[in-house]
Amino acid sequence: MNTSDGTPPREIPPPATGAWQEGDPPGRREWYHRADPLPLESGGLLPDVRLAYETWGRLAPDRSNAVLVLHALTGDSHVAGPAGPGHPTPGWWDALIGPGRALDTDRWFVVAPNVLGGCQGSTGPASPRPDGRRWGGSFPRLTQRDQVVAEAGLADALGIERWALVLGGSMGGMRAVEWAVSHPERVASLLLLASTGVASAEQIAWATAQLHAIRADPHWRGGDYHDAGPGRGPHAGLGIARRLAHITYRCAEELDSRFGNRAQDGEDPWLGGRYQVESYLDHHAAKLVRRFDAASYVVLAEAMNAHDIGRGRGGTRAALARVTARTLVAGVDSDRLYPLGQQEELAAGIPSADRLRVIGSPYGHDGFLLETSQVGALVRELLDDVRDPVAVSVG
Repeated sequence: MNTSDGTPPREIPPPATGAWQEGDPPGRREWYHRADPLPLESGGLLPDVRLAYETWGRLAPDRSNAVLVLHALTGDSHVAGPAGPGHPTPGWWDALIGPGRALDTDRWFVVAPNVLGGCQGSTGPASPRPDGRRWGGSFPRLTQRDQVVAEAGLADALGIERWALVLGGSMGGMRAVEWAVSHPERVASLLLLASTGVASAEQIAWATAQLHAIRADPHWRGGDYHDAGPGRGPHAGLGIARRLAHITYRCAEELDSRFGNRAQDGEDPWLGGRYQVESYLDHHAAKLVRRFDAASYVVLAEAMNAHDIGRGRGGTRAALARVTARTLVAGVDSDRLYPLGQQEELAAGIPSADRLRVIGSPYGHDGFLLETSQVGALVRELLDDVRDPVAVSVG
């Protein structure tokens, strides 16, 4: 739509960071504050740790009905519910949570934290250090183990000794399996979706290309850009990273069937216009720079690159042998980023795991987010085997 004088409206530039900021509406968030500095796997300490989290349902008197949902790289704690103040996007697994759904909130108490190092209310690069300045580029490197230590503190604060179910896909699956290896006594059942026990060379390579794109942006400033003002964050680099990532999240057949080599409506690629698939990637890049933080993307991608469940534990098989939770492992048949062989290794290595389940989807890696009916069936299968929690009134 044009303005009153017939000229196209000027797009409002995005803020330097899409991170949630102090003073923004809290939305459904609650916060857990760790009393002591968090010891990191690297040997350092991270002071003033807090995690933003959201909950649905009510915790049973015996605390037996708690479910932990762990998000992927650019997800957050807003698993279910509409977009609104404090939540720029609707819930990313909204179809799974609520009365009568797979995670039935009349029975289950669902907890979803924003990962440590994230940007939607948890401590991360956009957060203030003890001296009041932003962490920015000096934020320490994290691993999945560090993130799980922080989440275990949240569980302690909520009085949850044992999760009825821990589930996650992609990066969330990395943390879910780390939970089950680090704290086998605290995980009754486990659902791992489109994930792996150790990052592969190809996964590291794709992530490294994305990290280079962000750091090459002249507005990156070593990670210290958060107060630079609208339009002056590393949006170009983050946008390129998102484009690269999104290509790996889908599959070639889907992209070709949806877009082929067709031009975007009203545009001619021979005259500087775009192809439809270019417009599609531009759209996803533009959305991400308004709701995410480039430095958080770097911290989380580096943590994913470092993921190795067997590090210091005698290797992958030895680590997976520690899992005692009833486990289902599922992969997406069209996933080229986390191929089925990685899930087969998880299922074969976990003594309590059932056979590998395959999610049929044309959407590639994103199938674990989009095929909610198939994911919901797996959730129900696991929770049906869990002792019925004490009845909870949700009146």
